[in-house]
Amino acid sequence: MSLGDWLRRLRAGRGDREGPASGEDARAEDEEAGFAAAPGDEFDPFPEPVRLEITDTIDLHAFAPRDVGRVVEAYLEEARAAGFRSVRIIHGRGRYVQRAAVRAILERTPFVRDFTDAPPERGGPGATVAHLDTETKNEE
Repeated sequence: MSLGDWLRRLRAGRGDREGPASGEDARAEDEEAGFAAAPGDEFDPFPEPVRLEITDTIDLHAFAPRDVGRVVEAYLEEARAAGFRSVRIIHGRGRYVQRAAVRAILERTPFVRDFTDAPPERGGPGATVAHLDTETKNEE
């Protein structure tokens, strides 16, 4: 069963199974499909944290809107630690809700020097380029 199939079934209210499978039969189907349940959560297809490679660009379309704030904050920390001087955050155009949320985070992040819309060929107003201070400032 592919991730897309699993998500379609989940949205349809059938969990991650098709048909009346239950108990050991359901667990066997999940294992055969490549799913491993976390302790106490039979329906969690990703029981372990997923580590992503940090690059100079992150596309927020891959994350649930409720998680965007935490994702951006964590991404900025990791990008700075990796030594990136600038990063591009793709938030999309839409109604600019995600853009406003991203920019609010950038404004309050002390090591973000400035930010602006990406150039037209790199996303224009659907992406924000942030310039980071890579030096650690001594706080006394």
